[in-house]
Amino acid sequence: MRALQIAATGMSAQQTRVEVISNNLANMSSTGYNARRAEFADLHYQQAARPGSVTAADGTVIPAGVQLGLGVRPTAVSVNLQQGALTQTGGDLDLAIEGDGYLEVTLPSGLSGFTRDGGLKRSPEGLIVTSDGYPLVPNITIPNDARAISINAGGEVFAYFNDRVEAELLGQFTLAGFANEKGLEAIGSNLFIETAASGGPQVVAPGQDGLGTLRQGYLEESSVDAVREITELIKAQRGYELNAKVITAADQMLGATTQVR
Repeated sequence: MRALQIAATGMSAQQTRVEVISNNLANMSSTGYNARRAEFADLHYQQAARPGSVTAADGTVIPAGVQLGLGVRPTAVSVNLQQGALTQTGGDLDLAIEGDGYLEVTLPSGLSGFTRDGGLKRSPEGLIVTSDGYPLVPNITIPNDARAISINAGGEVFAYFNDRVEAELLGQFTLAGFANEKGLEAIGSNLFIETAASGGPQVVAPGQDGLGTLRQGYLEESSVDAVREITELIKAQRGYELNAKVITAADQMLGATTQVR
């Protein structure tokens, strides 16, 4: 009886869906987090009677056929590229990206990572880094005697000193864009790395080539909609229960078959 295997794939699919939803809800407060969505497709079909097959000598064909589906499979966990709301923090190293683009960082392996988490910090040497200590690209160091810094929409970083009237330009942040952002590989800590699916990064100054601009003193909130996620969780739970009932019904049918005298 194929119903057992088919229902098992349905239960596995709904379990995957619940896991994705739980990860979304767990990251409701993660800066710059984009909600994920599990996507599914039907499995291959057993062709008991193929549509269009000839059934008689006069050329009569089967109009629909008999195609028995064998279940469901996960195809992707897609990222919803919707920008979260911007929250004002007042921090001079808090940056929100208004629009598309990612900040580039250097990972310990030497590879480039990409993030929308603009909660930046200052290392003991004055280097601007992420919360995990990864330096941004390009490297910008804040002098110890700087009393304040300013970052404009174009990513230019200025430092102000007590003994000077004019601000000093320390450098300029850049943003990286991708042809297929959904192809980026998430590695945790709000970081992504490029893949063959995403294509290589196109690194430009903020506000150029369709990329966003920077806003100092703001952070991007998670784009998770809690109400929608709870609704999806209920639907996934009901789907799991229905597939479990199919297994129960199939088991009872098999039991009835073995009791035939």
